[in-house]
Amino acid sequence: MFRRSFEDVVVPHLDAAFNYARWLARNDADAEDIVQDAALRAFRFFPSLRSDNARSWLLTIVRNAWYARVANRQHTVASTEYDDMADRRADDQIGPEELLIQREQVDRVQRAVEQLPDDFREVIVLRELEGFSYKEIARIVGVPIGTVMSRLARARERLIALLRPAASTGDAT
Repeated sequence: MFRRSFEDVVVPHLDAAFNYARWLARNDADAEDIVQDAALRAFRFFPSLRSDNARSWLLTIVRNAWYARVANRQHTVASTEYDDMADRRADDQIGPEELLIQREQVDRVQRAVEQLPDDFREVIVLRELEGFSYKEIARIVGVPIGTVMSRLARARERLIALLRPAASTGDAT
């Protein structure tokens, strides 16, 4: 019964856990290790789950596993191609030029998100990619909701600045 409940309640959220871990760790191999650690912890502590929201509970464990990993070793950041984000359901009407432009835009946004400080990157990923509410993000990250709102605003400002075309930055001579 316990094993079945874990499979029903937690396992469906492992993809979201991996996506979040990949954004935190910035590479697939570390993300897989983090999710494995988190899944084991979640299984071990599943009886203590008192929340209706297993997804935010699991992502909190993922976040803590990531911090533990960073604390236990010198973290080397490796750039990773996030191909699945660039995958789009292209219908037959989109030509190769449009697909290339889309791909370049996705890559540009990914690079910009990767440049954000960890605190900003994690809240923007949780909000914009995972669709969590401010309240859920506050619970996952362990900060007040006002801090989440502030970090999101600052993250968005930095993204806008990073994505602003070079021509508009004022290279007038």
